[in-house]
Amino acid sequence: MNQSSTNSTFDITSKKIAFIHASWHQDIVLKCLEGFSAKLAEFGYQADQIDVIAVPGAYEIPLQAKLLAKTGHYDAIAASGLVVDGGIYRHDFVAQAVCSGLMQVQLETLVPVLTAVLTPHHFHEHEEHIQYFTRHFVKKGQELAVAAHEAMRLKGNVTAH
Repeated sequence: MNQSSTNSTFDITSKKIAFIHASWHQDIVLKCLEGFSAKLAEFGYQADQIDVIAVPGAYEIPLQAKLLAKTGHYDAIAASGLVVDGGIYRHDFVAQAVCSGLMQVQLETLVPVLTAVLTPHHFHEHEEHIQYFTRHFVKKGQELAVAAHEAMRLKGNVTAH
């Protein structure tokens, strides 16, 4: 089966997407939503097709993703967060738990779950890093939108056959 073929039944107007974001470092993390929404608009999606849900931190994203996926209302779920190294090992644990949890959600629910939960090697809250990650999250949001669009299209191709 050639999954790269175009599925003529893929209708973006019927798609609904959840965008979950962590509230920590929200000024940076919401730049991902900015890039995500703008790129989806280029594909023809409307703003009302995206529901935005805030959670306390990145660790809470997988549970929210599963709850939303199980409603059957969403064709894809995107997640954004910034897990920083606060000088303790916990950031590694959180990043791994979030990624594993999101993968498990999509495998269990068959709803594409995409992530831009980033764990920079070094992040310091000074102007240079804030500016860099602000720009970087816009780009990651655009990439997340492309991935969400393609994941929904590919899932449609498979389920249509």
